[in-house]
Amino acid sequence: MKAYRSLLIVIVALAALPLAVPLLVGAGLFAGPNTFYNLMIFILIITLAAQGWNIAGGYGGQFSFGHAAFFGTGAYVQAVLQTRYGVNAWVALPLAMILGGLVGAVIGTLAFRARLRGSYFALVTLAFAEVFRILANATPITGGAAGTLVPLKIGFGQMQFATPTAFFYLALAFVAVVLLFNRALERSRFGAWLVAVRENEDAARALGVDTLKVKLKAITLSAAITAAAGALYTQKFLYIDANIAYGAWISVEALLAPIVGGIGTVLGPLIGAVALIGLGEAAKTAIHAAFGSAVPGVDLVVYGVLLIVVIAFAPRGLLGLVTKRGGR
Repeated sequence: MKAYRSLLIVIVALAALPLAVPLLVGAGLFAGPNTFYNLMIFILIITLAAQGWNIAGGYGGQFSFGHAAFFGTGAYVQAVLQTRYGVNAWVALPLAMILGGLVGAVIGTLAFRARLRGSYFALVTLAFAEVFRILANATPITGGAAGTLVPLKIGFGQMQFATPTAFFYLALAFVAVVLLFNRALERSRFGAWLVAVRENEDAARALGVDTLKVKLKAITLSAAITAAAGALYTQKFLYIDANIAYGAWISVEALLAPIVGGIGTVLGPLIGAVALIGLGEAAKTAIHAAFGSAVPGVDLVVYGVLLIVVIAFAPRGLLGLVTKRGGR
């Protein structure tokens, strides 16, 4: 229980955040409650995708540049099942996770059986994401270039809520479950095998670890969790197209959040997502206040600067920096 105590404190603190909304809005940090909730929901969705990436990339050392392939599959399955087949949103979400996991298993089987590692594996995942983007942009069932619009039907049964608070808690529930799952994974035999594969795959194989099986399980789990993030994105914004679903932006966000926060740690993706997106939004607001207009891409500049700073001064991420200072 001691190992889960810090996670439970973080989850309770996040759940209590809505209590601080009047103070934050009153202090001028947010234009209104909806601005706060939209930002927090987006951070939680990115955190979920980053937690998925962290299983394969952080714990298993299988760096992917194409997690958009899994995010987009989850997003499109969630949208298409509802709009074209009348499937309930609550039923569509687990199906989106299953199909996202299957995509991960197929890509993993092709890549790992071909003994692709390191940059070769990363580039293959990037290529798959780009192929999926082109296919989605040209396929009628996905709505083609126009994308797919999920009809607005407010109601719990449709996973559409009258207030953003309910969706905030739904996204938080997913993040909380995956946080606890990843802590359990860290302490499991499978987690030890994953780390062994990351540190030295040949040595792990020599010690009897079925490295192919371990990597396949990792990429499947990773893909299923990232697909859940895609499904939640669709359900929140009620629209998806190929450039959103399979765009490079989500691969970058899912990759950078664990690296900045603390790769291969349970809380790293959450800390990284808060830092990246929070600073990006703060920079946009500050520039708009100073110059009276927005500067497109300023958040990407913040991402780049933060990544350089973290790599230069905190190679174990922000969490590693805090732990190091706390240990002094």
